[in-house]
Amino acid sequence: MVMKTTLRLLAITILMSATSLGLFAQFPSIQYYRSYDKDGLNVYETSKEDVVKFDGMKLRFGAGFTQGFQMLTTKNGAFDGTNVLTGADRTTLPNWKKYNAGKDSIDANLPYSTTGGFNNAAANLMIDAQLADGVRLNLALYLSSRHHQETWVKGGYIQFDKLAFLGSEFIDDMMKYLTIRAGHMEINYGDAHFRRSDGGTTIYNPFIENYLVDAFTTEIGADVTFQHAGFLGVVGITNGEIKGTIDPIAPTAADKDTSRSPALYFKAGYDTKFGDNGRVRITGSGYMDPSSASNTLFWGDRTGSNYWLTMESKAANYSPTATSASAMKPSSSSQAWSGRVNPGFSDKVSAFMFNGTFQLGGLEFFGTFETASGRSAAEATDRTMTQIAADLIFRFGSTDNLYVAGRYNTVGVQLAGFKDASGNQTKQTVDRIAIAAGWFLTKNIELKGEYVMQSYKDFPVTDLRNAGKINGVVIQAVVGF
Repeated sequence: MVMKTTLRLLAITILMSATSLGLFAQFPSIQYYRSYDKDGLNVYETSKEDVVKFDGMKLRFGAGFTQGFQMLTTKNGAFDGTNVLTGADRTTLPNWKKYNAGKDSIDANLPYSTTGGFNNAAANLMIDAQLADGVRLNLALYLSSRHHQETWVKGGYIQFDKLAFLGSEFIDDMMKYLTIRAGHMEINYGDAHFRRSDGGTTIYNPFIENYLVDAFTTEIGADVTFQHAGFLGVVGITNGEIKGTIDPIAPTAADKDTSRSPALYFKAGYDTKFGDNGRVRITGSGYMDPSSASNTLFWGDRTGSNYWLTMESKAANYSPTATSASAMKPSSSSQAWSGRVNPGFSDKVSAFMFNGTFQLGGLEFFGTFETASGRSAAEATDRTMTQIAADLIFRFGSTDNLYVAGRYNTVGVQLAGFKDASGNQTKQTVDRIAIAAGWFLTKNIELKGEYVMQSYKDFPVTDLRNAGKINGVVIQAVVGF
Protein backbone atom coordinates (compact mmCIF):
# COMPACT_ATOMS: atom_id res chain seq x y z
CA MET A 1 0.00 0.00 0.00
CA VAL A 2 2.86 2.36 0.85
CA MET A 3 4.46 1.70 -2.55
CA LYS A 4 1.23 2.47 -4.41
CA THR A 5 0.80 5.61 -2.34
CA THR A 6 4.38 6.69 -3.06
CA LEU A 7 3.89 6.27 -6.81
CA ARG A 8 0.64 8.23 -6.68
CA LEU A 9 2.28 11.05 -4.73
CA LEU A 10 5.15 11.13 -7.22
CA ALA A 11 2.70 11.47 -10.12
CA ILE A 12 0.82 14.25 -8.32
CA THR A 13 4.07 16.07 -7.61
CA ILE A 14 5.21 15.98 -11.23
CA LEU A 15 1.84 17.22 -12.49
CA MET A 16 1.77 20.01 -9.90
CA SER A 17 5.17 21.26 -10.97
CA ALA A 18 4.90 20.94 -14.77
CA THR A 19 3.78 24.52 -15.33
CA SER A 20 6.24 25.97 -12.84
CA LEU A 21 9.20 24.21 -14.46
CA GLY A 22 8.25 25.59 -17.86
CA LEU A 23 8.22 29.13 -16.53
CA PHE A 24 11.16 28.86 -14.14
CA ALA A 25 13.71 30.32 -16.54
CA GLN A 26 11.56 33.42 -16.86
CA PHE A 27 11.58 34.20 -13.13
CA PRO A 28 13.72 37.28 -12.44
CA SER A 29 16.56 37.30 -9.92
CA ILE A 30 15.83 39.26 -6.74
CA GLN A 31 18.41 40.90 -4.47
CA TYR A 32 18.93 39.71 -0.89
CA TYR A 33 16.46 36.88 -1.23
CA ARG A 34 15.98 33.30 0.02
CA SER A 35 14.97 30.78 -2.65
CA TYR A 36 11.77 28.80 -2.15
CA ASP A 37 13.35 25.62 -3.57
CA LYS A 38 16.26 23.37 -2.53
CA ASP A 39 18.66 26.33 -2.87
CA GLY A 40 16.98 27.78 0.23
CA LEU A 41 18.00 24.89 2.50
CA ASN A 42 20.13 25.89 5.50
CA VAL A 43 19.68 29.58 4.69
CA TYR A 44 18.90 31.69 7.73
CA GLU A 45 19.00 35.49 7.51
CA THR A 46 19.38 36.66 3.90
CA SER A 47 23.00 37.30 2.96
CA LYS A 48 24.57 40.74 2.66
CA GLU A 49 26.41 39.63 -0.48
CA ASP A 50 25.44 41.98 -3.31
CA VAL A 51 25.47 39.43 -6.14
CA VAL A 52 22.43 40.55 -8.18
CA LYS A 53 22.74 43.71 -10.24
CA PHE A 54 19.81 46.09 -9.94
CA ASP A 55 18.44 47.00 -13.36
CA GLY A 56 14.95 48.18 -12.54
CA MET A 57 11.85 47.10 -10.69
CA LYS A 58 11.10 43.36 -10.78
CA LEU A 59 8.22 41.16 -9.68
CA ARG A 60 8.69 37.50 -8.81
CA PHE A 61 6.05 34.91 -7.90
CA GLY A 62 6.87 31.84 -5.85
CA ALA A 63 4.78 29.02 -4.44
CA GLY A 64 4.80 26.01 -2.17
CA PHE A 65 2.56 22.96 -2.60
CA THR A 66 2.32 19.95 -0.29
CA GLN A 67 0.19 16.83 -0.62
CA GLY A 68 0.31 14.42 2.31
CA PHE A 69 -0.68 10.84 3.02
CA GLN A 70 -0.74 9.49 6.58
CA MET A 71 -1.16 6.21 8.44
CA LEU A 72 -1.05 7.25 12.10
CA THR A 73 -2.56 5.56 15.12
CA THR A 74 -3.43 7.14 18.48
CA LYS A 75 -3.74 5.40 21.83
CA ASN A 76 -4.06 6.55 25.42
CA GLY A 77 -4.64 5.26 28.94
CA ALA A 78 -8.25 6.43 29.27
CA PHE A 79 -10.70 4.24 31.18
CA ASP A 80 -14.36 3.89 30.26
CA GLY A 81 -16.44 6.21 32.41
CA THR A 82 -13.64 8.76 32.92
CA ASN A 83 -14.56 12.35 32.07
CA VAL A 84 -17.88 11.31 30.55
CA LEU A 85 -19.70 14.05 28.71
CA THR A 86 -23.19 14.54 30.11
CA GLY A 87 -26.40 15.95 28.72
CA ALA A 88 -29.95 15.15 29.72
CA ASP A 89 -31.08 14.88 26.14
CA ARG A 90 -28.11 12.95 24.76
CA THR A 91 -30.11 9.73 24.39
CA THR A 92 -32.80 11.51 22.38
CA LEU A 93 -30.46 12.22 19.50
CA PRO A 94 -31.46 10.60 16.21
CA ASN A 95 -29.53 7.33 15.85
CA TRP A 96 -27.58 8.07 19.05
CA LYS A 97 -26.87 4.41 19.73
CA LYS A 98 -25.59 3.95 16.19
CA TYR A 99 -23.29 6.99 16.36
CA ASN A 100 -21.94 6.09 19.78
CA ALA A 101 -21.34 2.37 19.29
CA GLY A 102 -24.33 1.39 21.39
CA LYS A 103 -23.47 3.47 24.47
CA ASP A 104 -25.77 6.03 26.05
CA SER A 105 -22.90 8.42 26.83
CA ILE A 106 -19.67 9.38 25.13
CA ASP A 107 -16.27 9.54 26.79
CA ALA A 108 -14.27 12.70 26.03
CA ASN A 109 -11.12 10.80 27.00
CA LEU A 110 -11.39 8.34 24.14
CA PRO A 111 -9.08 9.37 21.26
CA TYR A 112 -10.39 9.67 17.75
CA SER A 113 -9.25 6.82 15.52
CA THR A 114 -8.12 7.66 11.98
CA THR A 115 -7.49 5.43 8.98
CA GLY A 116 -4.82 5.69 6.30
CA GLY A 117 -5.59 8.26 3.64
CA PHE A 118 -4.74 11.49 1.87
CA ASN A 119 -4.95 14.83 3.65
CA ASN A 120 -6.14 17.98 1.89
CA ALA A 121 -3.34 19.64 -0.06
CA ALA A 122 -1.80 22.88 1.25
CA ALA A 123 -0.62 25.74 -0.96
CA ASN A 124 1.19 29.04 -0.41
CA LEU A 125 1.79 31.97 -2.76
CA MET A 126 4.77 34.26 -2.27
CA ILE A 127 5.24 37.58 -4.06
CA ASP A 128 8.58 39.41 -3.99
CA ALA A 129 8.99 42.84 -5.57
CA GLN A 130 12.33 44.56 -6.16
CA LEU A 131 11.29 48.18 -5.63
CA ALA A 132 14.70 49.84 -5.75
CA ASP A 133 18.37 48.96 -5.41
CA GLY A 134 18.55 47.02 -2.14
CA VAL A 135 14.83 47.42 -1.39
CA ARG A 136 12.54 44.36 -1.49
CA LEU A 137 8.88 43.86 -0.63
CA ASN A 138 7.59 40.43 0.41
CA LEU A 139 3.96 39.30 0.58
CA ALA A 140 2.97 35.75 1.58
CA LEU A 141 -0.49 34.22 1.20
CA TYR A 142 -1.93 30.92 2.35
CA LEU A 143 -4.01 29.71 -0.59
CA SER A 144 -5.24 26.65 1.28
CA SER A 145 -4.33 25.16 4.62
CA ARG A 146 -5.64 22.76 7.23
CA HIS A 147 -6.99 25.51 9.49
CA HIS A 148 -8.38 27.66 6.66
CA GLN A 149 -9.48 26.37 3.28
CA GLU A 150 -9.89 29.87 1.86
CA THR A 151 -7.12 32.26 0.76
CA TRP A 152 -5.82 34.66 3.38
CA VAL A 153 -2.68 36.68 4.03
CA LYS A 154 0.14 35.43 6.24
CA GLY A 155 1.88 38.81 6.27
CA GLY A 156 4.12 41.18 4.41
CA TYR A 157 7.16 43.34 5.04
CA ILE A 158 9.59 45.68 3.34
CA GLN A 159 13.32 44.95 3.58
CA PHE A 160 16.08 47.52 3.19
CA ASP A 161 19.62 46.35 2.47
CA LYS A 162 20.56 49.70 0.93
CA LEU A 163 19.37 53.26 1.56
CA ALA A 164 20.94 54.88 -1.51
CA PHE A 165 17.96 57.24 -1.91
CA LEU A 166 19.15 59.13 1.21
CA GLY A 167 22.32 60.22 -0.57
CA SER A 168 24.61 59.70 2.44
CA GLU A 169 27.98 57.97 2.12
CA PHE A 170 28.04 57.31 5.85
CA ILE A 171 24.67 55.53 5.74
CA ASP A 172 25.71 53.65 2.58
CA ASP A 173 28.76 52.35 4.45
CA MET A 174 26.63 51.33 7.44
CA MET A 175 24.16 49.48 5.23
CA LYS A 176 26.92 47.19 3.99
CA TYR A 177 26.41 45.41 7.31
CA LEU A 178 22.78 46.17 8.19
CA THR A 179 19.39 44.88 7.07
CA ILE A 180 16.17 46.62 8.15
CA ARG A 181 12.73 44.93 8.01
CA ALA A 182 9.37 46.45 8.85
CA GLY A 183 5.82 45.16 8.50
CA HIS A 184 3.51 42.39 9.68
CA MET A 185 6.08 39.64 9.55
CA GLU A 186 7.49 36.38 10.87
CA ILE A 187 9.65 37.40 13.80
CA ASN A 188 13.30 36.33 13.85
CA TYR A 189 13.35 34.55 17.22
CA GLY A 190 15.66 31.54 17.20
CA ASP A 191 16.89 29.58 14.18
CA ALA A 192 14.30 26.77 14.17
CA HIS A 193 11.69 28.87 12.35
CA PHE A 194 13.95 28.92 9.27
CA ARG A 195 13.70 25.10 9.05
CA ARG A 196 10.00 24.55 9.75
CA SER A 197 7.02 23.66 7.58
CA ASP A 198 4.69 26.59 6.94
CA GLY A 199 1.43 25.62 5.28
CA GLY A 200 2.27 24.53 1.73
CA THR A 201 5.92 25.59 2.07
CA THR A 202 7.51 22.47 3.55
CA ILE A 203 10.64 22.07 1.43
CA TYR A 204 12.97 23.57 4.09
CA ASN A 205 11.96 20.94 6.65
CA PRO A 206 13.70 17.54 6.27
CA PHE A 207 10.95 16.10 8.49
CA ILE A 208 7.17 16.13 8.21
CA GLU A 209 6.19 18.08 11.31
CA ASN A 210 7.62 20.98 13.31
CA TYR A 211 8.77 20.91 16.93
CA LEU A 212 6.39 19.86 19.70
CA VAL A 213 6.40 23.47 20.91
CA ASP A 214 6.47 25.45 17.68
CA ALA A 215 8.03 28.90 18.19
CA PHE A 216 6.55 30.79 15.27
CA THR A 217 4.32 33.83 14.98
CA THR A 218 3.71 36.90 12.84
CA GLU A 219 3.60 40.30 14.54
CA ILE A 220 3.59 43.94 13.53
CA GLY A 221 6.97 45.57 14.07
CA ALA A 222 10.50 46.08 12.80
CA ASP A 223 13.97 44.65 13.31
CA VAL A 224 17.57 45.46 12.41
CA THR A 225 20.12 42.75 11.57
CA PHE A 226 23.90 43.22 11.65
CA GLN A 227 26.16 40.81 9.74
CA HIS A 228 29.93 41.08 9.31
CA ALA A 229 32.82 38.60 9.24
CA GLY A 230 30.55 35.83 10.53
CA PHE A 231 29.17 37.81 13.46
CA LEU A 232 25.41 38.27 13.68
CA GLY A 233 23.18 40.52 15.75
CA VAL A 234 19.42 41.16 15.63
CA VAL A 235 17.23 43.53 17.63
CA GLY A 236 13.49 43.93 17.08
CA ILE A 237 10.31 45.36 18.53
CA THR A 238 6.73 44.31 17.79
CA ASN A 239 3.18 44.76 19.08
CA GLY A 240 3.43 41.35 20.78
CA GLU A 241 0.28 39.98 19.15
CA ILE A 242 -0.60 38.11 15.98
CA LYS A 243 -2.84 40.90 14.69
CA GLY A 244 -3.37 44.59 15.10
CA THR A 245 -6.03 45.82 17.50
CA ILE A 246 -6.93 48.92 19.48
CA ASP A 247 -9.42 47.19 21.78
CA PRO A 248 -8.61 47.44 25.51
CA ILE A 249 -7.59 44.34 27.44
CA ALA A 250 -10.29 43.08 29.78
CA PRO A 251 -9.01 42.82 33.37
CA THR A 252 -9.24 39.53 35.26
CA ALA A 253 -9.17 38.68 38.94
CA ALA A 254 -5.57 37.48 38.55
CA ASP A 255 -4.41 40.23 36.18
CA LYS A 256 -5.88 43.70 36.42
CA ASP A 257 -3.29 45.16 34.03
CA THR A 258 -5.19 46.35 30.93
CA SER A 259 -2.14 47.82 29.18
CA ARG A 260 -0.44 46.34 26.14
CA SER A 261 3.34 46.22 26.20
CA PRO A 262 5.56 45.97 23.14
CA ALA A 263 7.49 42.74 22.69
CA LEU A 264 11.28 42.91 22.35
CA TYR A 265 13.46 40.24 20.79
CA PHE A 266 17.13 39.81 20.01
CA LYS A 267 19.61 37.37 18.54
CA ALA A 268 23.40 37.14 18.67
CA GLY A 269 25.66 34.57 17.07
CA TYR A 270 28.53 33.51 14.88
CA ASP A 271 28.29 31.77 11.51
CA THR A 272 31.43 30.66 9.69
CA LYS A 273 32.53 28.24 6.99
CA PHE A 274 35.68 26.14 7.12
CA GLY A 275 37.45 24.02 4.55
CA ASP A 276 35.66 23.24 1.31
CA ASN A 277 32.35 22.07 2.77
CA GLY A 278 32.23 22.78 6.49
CA ARG A 279 30.09 25.20 8.51
CA VAL A 280 29.49 26.10 12.14
CA ARG A 281 26.72 28.42 13.35
CA ILE A 282 25.87 29.16 16.98
CA THR A 283 23.15 31.61 18.03
CA GLY A 284 21.26 32.68 21.14
CA SER A 285 17.89 34.45 21.00
CA GLY A 286 15.47 36.03 23.44
CA TYR A 287 11.87 37.25 23.35
CA MET A 288 10.08 39.20 26.09
CA ASP A 289 6.48 40.40 26.28
CA PRO A 290 5.36 41.48 29.80
CA SER A 291 1.69 42.14 29.00
CA SER A 292 -0.48 41.10 26.09
CA ALA A 293 -4.11 40.28 25.33
CA SER A 294 -3.18 37.33 23.12
CA ASN A 295 0.50 36.53 22.70
CA THR A 296 1.02 33.59 20.35
CA LEU A 297 4.80 33.05 20.29
CA PHE A 298 4.17 29.32 20.77
CA TRP A 299 0.78 29.14 19.03
CA GLY A 300 1.08 31.43 16.02
CA ASP A 301 0.87 28.87 13.23
CA ARG A 302 -2.52 29.51 11.67
CA THR A 303 -2.14 26.71 9.09
CA GLY A 304 -2.13 23.64 11.37
CA SER A 305 0.11 20.66 12.03
CA ASN A 306 1.08 17.92 9.60
CA TYR A 307 -0.22 15.11 11.83
CA TRP A 308 -3.96 15.24 11.16
CA LEU A 309 -6.42 14.46 14.00
CA THR A 310 -3.92 12.66 16.22
CA MET A 311 -4.45 12.80 20.00
CA GLU A 312 -7.83 14.48 19.55
CA SER A 313 -10.94 13.62 21.53
CA LYS A 314 -13.52 11.37 19.91
CA ALA A 315 -16.07 13.85 21.28
CA ALA A 316 -14.18 17.06 20.50
CA ASN A 317 -17.25 18.78 19.10
CA TYR A 318 -19.92 16.99 21.09
CA SER A 319 -23.24 18.79 21.50
CA PRO A 320 -26.47 17.42 22.99
CA THR A 321 -28.32 18.91 20.03
CA ALA A 322 -26.11 17.34 17.38
CA THR A 323 -27.99 15.39 14.74
CA SER A 324 -25.15 13.47 13.10
CA ALA A 325 -21.94 11.71 14.00
CA SER A 326 -19.91 14.21 11.94
CA ALA A 327 -21.11 17.01 14.20
CA MET A 328 -19.52 15.36 17.24
CA LYS A 329 -16.10 14.22 16.04
CA PRO A 330 -12.99 16.43 15.74
CA SER A 331 -12.53 18.44 12.55
CA SER A 332 -9.30 19.13 10.70
CA SER A 333 -9.91 22.89 10.90
CA SER A 334 -11.24 23.28 14.47
CA GLN A 335 -8.66 20.87 15.92
CA ALA A 336 -5.87 22.01 13.61
CA TRP A 337 -2.78 21.65 15.82
CA SER A 338 -2.84 17.92 16.54
CA GLY A 339 0.24 16.52 18.24
CA ARG A 340 1.68 19.87 19.33
CA VAL A 341 2.02 21.35 22.82
CA ASN A 342 0.76 24.83 23.71
CA PRO A 343 2.25 26.22 26.95
CA GLY A 344 -0.54 28.82 27.07
CA PHE A 345 1.61 31.88 27.79
CA SER A 346 -0.90 34.30 26.27
CA ASP A 347 -0.54 37.23 28.70
CA LYS A 348 3.13 37.20 29.65
CA VAL A 349 6.12 35.36 28.19
CA SER A 350 9.91 35.38 28.43
CA ALA A 351 11.66 32.90 26.16
CA PHE A 352 15.24 32.05 25.21
CA MET A 353 16.44 29.74 22.44
CA PHE A 354 19.96 28.51 21.74
CA ASN A 355 20.76 26.85 18.41
CA GLY A 356 23.78 25.11 16.97
CA THR A 357 24.37 24.13 13.34
CA PHE A 358 27.24 21.93 12.22
CA GLN A 359 27.83 20.80 8.62
CA LEU A 360 30.66 18.75 7.19
CA GLY A 361 30.18 17.39 3.72
CA GLY A 362 26.82 15.66 3.64
CA LEU A 363 26.57 15.41 7.43
CA GLU A 364 24.38 18.01 9.10
CA PHE A 365 23.46 18.57 12.75
CA PHE A 366 20.97 21.10 14.09
CA GLY A 367 20.30 21.40 17.80
CA THR A 368 17.93 23.45 19.93
CA PHE A 369 17.68 24.21 23.62
CA GLU A 370 14.77 26.44 24.61
CA THR A 371 13.43 27.63 27.93
CA ALA A 372 10.46 29.88 28.64
CA SER A 373 8.20 31.10 31.42
CA GLY A 374 4.89 32.90 31.39
CA ARG A 375 1.20 32.74 32.15
CA SER A 376 -2.26 33.52 30.89
CA ALA A 377 -4.37 36.43 32.17
CA ALA A 378 -6.35 34.03 34.36
CA GLU A 379 -3.23 33.02 36.32
CA ALA A 380 -1.40 34.80 39.12
CA THR A 381 1.91 32.92 38.91
CA ASP A 382 4.25 31.97 36.08
CA ARG A 383 4.70 28.47 34.72
CA THR A 384 7.76 27.10 32.88
CA MET A 385 8.62 25.16 29.74
CA THR A 386 11.85 23.56 28.51
CA GLN A 387 12.40 22.05 25.05
CA ILE A 388 15.33 20.11 23.61
CA ALA A 389 15.63 18.98 19.99
CA ALA A 390 18.39 17.40 17.93
CA ASP A 391 18.32 16.74 14.17
CA LEU A 392 20.93 14.59 12.44
CA ILE A 393 20.80 14.53 8.64
CA PHE A 394 23.00 12.87 6.06
CA ARG A 395 22.67 14.12 2.49
CA PHE A 396 24.14 12.13 -0.39
CA GLY A 397 23.83 11.60 -4.12
CA SER A 398 25.44 13.44 -7.03
CA THR A 399 23.82 16.75 -5.98
CA ASP A 400 22.99 15.88 -2.35
CA ASN A 401 19.51 15.13 -3.66
CA LEU A 402 18.95 12.24 -1.23
CA TYR A 403 18.93 12.23 2.55
CA VAL A 404 18.16 10.23 5.64
CA ALA A 405 17.48 11.93 8.96
CA GLY A 406 16.63 11.38 12.60
CA ARG A 407 15.14 13.74 15.20
CA TYR A 408 14.73 13.59 18.94
CA ASN A 409 12.45 16.22 20.51
CA THR A 410 11.35 16.43 24.13
CA VAL A 411 9.33 19.01 26.06
CA GLY A 412 8.87 19.40 29.80
CA VAL A 413 6.08 21.87 30.56
CA GLN A 414 3.92 22.98 33.46
CA LEU A 415 0.49 23.15 31.88
CA ALA A 416 -2.25 25.33 33.34
CA GLY A 417 -4.60 23.59 35.77
CA PHE A 418 -2.41 20.56 36.45
CA LYS A 419 -1.52 20.53 40.17
CA ASP A 420 -0.88 17.87 42.79
CA ALA A 421 -2.93 17.27 45.94
CA SER A 422 -0.96 19.98 47.74
CA GLY A 423 -1.73 22.54 45.06
CA ASN A 424 1.77 22.54 43.58
CA GLN A 425 2.21 22.86 39.83
CA THR A 426 3.14 19.55 38.18
CA LYS A 427 5.22 18.99 35.05
CA GLN A 428 4.14 17.07 31.95
CA THR A 429 6.51 15.54 29.40
CA VAL A 430 6.08 14.83 25.70
CA ASP A 431 8.73 12.97 23.68
CA ARG A 432 9.03 12.44 19.94
CA ILE A 433 11.39 10.37 17.79
CA ALA A 434 11.15 10.79 14.01
CA ILE A 435 13.04 8.92 11.31
CA ALA A 436 12.83 10.47 7.84
CA ALA A 437 14.11 10.12 4.28
CA GLY A 438 13.78 12.35 1.26
CA TRP A 439 14.48 12.56 -2.46
CA PHE A 440 14.79 15.79 -4.45
CA LEU A 441 13.81 14.80 -7.99
CA THR A 442 14.81 18.32 -9.01
CA LYS A 443 15.56 21.32 -6.85
CA ASN A 444 11.84 22.18 -7.05
CA ILE A 445 10.31 18.72 -6.46
CA GLU A 446 10.70 16.61 -3.33
CA LEU A 447 9.25 13.35 -2.03
CA LYS A 448 9.76 12.69 1.68
CA GLY A 449 8.50 10.29 4.31
CA GLU A 450 8.71 9.89 8.06
CA TYR A 451 8.05 7.32 10.76
CA VAL A 452 7.13 8.99 14.07
CA MET A 453 6.81 7.76 17.65
CA GLN A 454 5.39 10.23 20.17
CA SER A 455 4.54 9.64 23.84
CA TYR A 456 2.89 11.63 26.64
CA LYS A 457 3.88 11.25 30.30
CA ASP A 458 2.61 12.53 33.66
CA PHE A 459 -0.77 13.72 32.39
CA PRO A 460 -3.73 13.20 34.78
CA VAL A 461 -6.00 10.22 34.17
CA THR A 462 -8.80 12.69 33.49
CA ASP A 463 -6.86 14.12 30.53
CA LEU A 464 -7.05 12.76 26.99
CA ARG A 465 -3.25 12.70 26.77
CA ASN A 466 -2.78 10.40 29.77
CA ALA A 467 -0.32 7.65 28.66
CA GLY A 468 -0.88 8.82 25.11
CA LYS A 469 1.01 7.45 22.12
CA ILE A 470 1.13 8.44 18.45
CA ASN A 471 2.97 6.35 15.87
CA GLY A 472 2.93 5.66 12.17
CA VAL A 473 4.00 6.87 8.76
CA VAL A 474 3.45 10.14 6.88
CA ILE A 475 4.49 10.77 3.26
CA GLN A 476 4.52 14.14 1.51
CA ALA A 477 4.97 15.27 -2.08
CA VAL A 478 6.37 18.80 -2.15
CA VAL A 479 6.88 21.49 -4.79
CA GLY A 480 8.67 24.78 -4.14
CA PHE A 481 9.73 27.47 -6.60
